[in-house]
Amino acid sequence: MGVSRRMRGRARLVGVAGLVAVGGGAVVACQPGGGLGSAAVAHTTDRTATAALEHRHVNVNWLNCTGGYRDDGARGGSPAPSATTVVSVDCRGETGDGRKIVVAGLVTKAVDGACVRGDLTARVDGRQVFRVDGLGDCAATPGPTYRPPTGGRPTVTVTVTRTVWPVPGK
Repeated sequence: MGVSRRMRGRARLVGVAGLVAVGGGAVVACQPGGGLGSAAVAHTTDRTATAALEHRHVNVNWLNCTGGYRDDGARGGSPAPSATTVVSVDCRGETGDGRKIVVAGLVTKAVDGACVRGDLTARVDGRQVFRVDGLGDCAATPGPTYRPPTGGRPTVTVTVTRTVWPVPGK
């Protein structure tokens, strides 16, 4: 009876985890502004800014970007469907030799993982390295996105480990 109860508990846990994953995918899929989500913009800016800095011979040790919606007709956390979506990005990082990196600006277009367009400035130890109206290749095909599996309920796998005692030959 104890094993049966544990199996039901594990199955419930796996089911809840599956629902959380599907819900997370739904949240990403429902980004306002025709797909210009602040998290996707932050991720893409991180990737493209790192590549642009390294192209300019800056040894990037780490870079972390955050994004948030700028208030262009929107009141609250998300823009209205008719409002122009502008995401403000702020990136902080460090070079291999310990110098401070700051990349900041406003993004009006993004192709997930491939490009961002807007007004971006990068500084290393206060010295401007670049100021651009875009980074990356916006003609590129967007990177893969999460799509929940079709065809019904998630599959649940339960593994039961059993120790047999005494072990023969011991």
